[in-house]
Amino acid sequence: MPGKVERILMLIAAGEFSMGMLGNTFIALVNCMDWAKNRKIASVDLILTSLAMSRICLLCIILLDCLILVLYPDVYTTGKQMKILDFFWTLTNNLSVWFATCLSIFYFLKIANFFHPLFLWMKWRIDRVIPWILLGCLAFSVFISLPVTKDLNDDFRLCVKLKWKKNSTRRCRVNKANKAQYASTKILLNLSTLFPFSVSLISFLLLILSLWRHTRQMQQNATGCRDPSRAAHVGALTAVISFLFLFVTYILTFLVATSSYFLPETELAVILGELTALIYPSSHSFILILRNNKLRQASLGVLWKVKYILKRREV
Repeated sequence: MPGKVERILMLIAAGEFSMGMLGNTFIALVNCMDWAKNRKIASVDLILTSLAMSRICLLCIILLDCLILVLYPDVYTTGKQMKILDFFWTLTNNLSVWFATCLSIFYFLKIANFFHPLFLWMKWRIDRVIPWILLGCLAFSVFISLPVTKDLNDDFRLCVKLKWKKNSTRRCRVNKANKAQYASTKILLNLSTLFPFSVSLISFLLLILSLWRHTRQMQQNATGCRDPSRAAHVGALTAVISFLFLFVTYILTFLVATSSYFLPETELAVILGELTALIYPSSHSFILILRNNKLRQASLGVLWKVKYILKRREV
């Protein structure tokens, strides 16, 4: 049975999971209902829906891993279950990062003001190629996940199982070759997300440059009216910088969790790492809802209906 600390951490994880599922499911449902109603979907809505669905799967994988680790550690004594879980974790993690990068690029191309011929050509073509880009991200993520999962070593999950059993007298021994293999696999996992993260960072920096140039131009013109372009820049920057910050936190906690397999008290360290990792796919969805007009209006409508129902029940 899990101890008091583990039970508290699991309750927190369940709360984070519920919030993440609520936000991401809301994004997917609103866009899918609008798609079914209008028989078409905007490019940004398609990206947001794909991102939300990938994060729903990622949240389920993280919580499932946490539950198995605490409640059913014997499941990891065989490598098959571990490899299946690690495959889907790698797949959904890569999909989430690539789809968020697609969103950053889309915001950059649609909002930034540059006059380079290549930029203008990409700006004109982006709506047509978005479905193919998303399919390419899916194919690439599957391609990355298969060989990486094949090389994962089972000794480390077995270490977690042995350390979870307080009365176990068996020692968890992992040779240097397996340690090196495990470390190289985890490095490869992180390097696979380094490129899309760098692209998002470049998009963010170019958006800042575009905003600076636009602000300087508006100051020279000295117009006092509301500036929709500036508002669009700020909204896009908020979505991109929140993704960058949360993703860096997510990667750092992932590294702490995986490196903890070499340390004592492995289970607690892994749970704490996964608890922090849940913040990334959970909180970013609400930032996206607040920065998207359609999603924000839909959420306000839902809140109004909930408030109306609660008032009627009081009467």
